[in-house]
Amino acid sequence: MRTERIKACLSAALEPQTIEVRDDSHMHAGHEGAKGGGGHFSVTVVTPRFLGKNHVQRHQMVYQALGDMMKKDIHALSIRALTPDEFLNQKT
Repeated sequence: MRTERIKACLSAALEPQTIEVRDDSHMHAGHEGAKGGGGHFSVTVVTPRFLGKNHVQRHQMVYQALGDMMKKDIHALSIRALTPDEFLNQKT
């Protein structure tokens, strides 16, 4: 399953304290990008490795961790990339 592969890739590369992966592909059925087999996913990654990194750098770290999955398995990815303090202090 792709969600488990995404978790495994992110866990290995970023050693997150918290990781959530949601497959949103069902909401995009018939979408042109989905026809090629790529799914739509949302991830939340909480790791101290994001300390001192800006928004773009954090997203680049996530993309790098996912590697080839971004080319064929993932068509769209929504990312919440937080430090542990940001996660604890976020407004719900």
